[in-house]
Amino acid sequence: MKDLNTIHLNGLRAVEAAGRLGSLAAAAEELGVTPGAVSQQIAKAEAQLGRKLFERSPRGLLVTELGRPLLARLSKAFAELAQAVAETRHRDASVLTVSVAPVFAARWLVYRLNRFAERHPEIRLRIDATTKLANLETSDVDLAIRVGAGHWTGVRAELLLEQEVFPVCSPALAAGLRVPADILQLPAVVDEHAMFSWEVWLKAAGLSGAEMTVRHRFNDASLALDAAIAGQGVMIAWQTLAGYAVMKGSLVAPFGIRAKTGFGHYFVTSASRRESKAALAFKQWVREEVEEGMRELTAIPVPSAVLPSSH
Repeated sequence: MKDLNTIHLNGLRAVEAAGRLGSLAAAAEELGVTPGAVSQQIAKAEAQLGRKLFERSPRGLLVTELGRPLLARLSKAFAELAQAVAETRHRDASVLTVSVAPVFAARWLVYRLNRFAERHPEIRLRIDATTKLANLETSDVDLAIRVGAGHWTGVRAELLLEQEVFPVCSPALAAGLRVPADILQLPAVVDEHAMFSWEVWLKAAGLSGAEMTVRHRFNDASLALDAAIAGQGVMIAWQTLAGYAVMKGSLVAPFGIRAKTGFGHYFVTSASRRESKAALAFKQWVREEVEEGMRELTAIPVPSAVLPSSH
């Protein structure tokens, strides 16, 4: 340990972050300092080690031959430290931290949390609503629910629900619909961050290549849904986003035609950490709630005015 005392820890952190991320700017953002400060810390560490660890080039930082083995061991060591800190901070077994997208939290999860509390009063939930996929190895997040293709690296991904999309609109707008082609006459409200386009559903409805007239665009799916509820247009939505509003009658899903997007809702957990009893209980409860919700959504009759044409 004596040799370690001759090197500043901040310098080693700067070296590891810059080497892993490949640039001063990215390292500075992660460490919460300026690029200049990172550069100074690296220079000090190189001086204390008596070795040059990086070559500066127009493409960024290039790790030297001498620097590669050091960086590999530093990355492993800092990952171990980060996990130890996270586990020390978060070992209250009664608290389960779940990371979900804000739209999933607002449009699906919050309506059902009382039922989880009634079944598992011993578990306290902490909901981390964010669009970022947390580092499940080093953070205090126990599990996440995400939408995607399920191919995230370094984690376990377990399919919860295949995503299906369908148009939704207010009952007043739905009243004028007779056949799927009538939907082309309605203005559309669009979620700009959606991973699919209207074409996915239009193709399933036999209208491939047709175009919707867009009235409003939003950078948030929840806002687009509110606009649809307010009667401002028709939106292409998915089960966990619009299911509650459809069941309550504030939205109508005309025609009963759903289209798969190739994406799904997934449970995402650490590849190395063992799942807690609380996490397993939460996953089981979510599965049951999703299955029940899908049964209820499927059972809602399509208004006769908007049943698909038989010819």
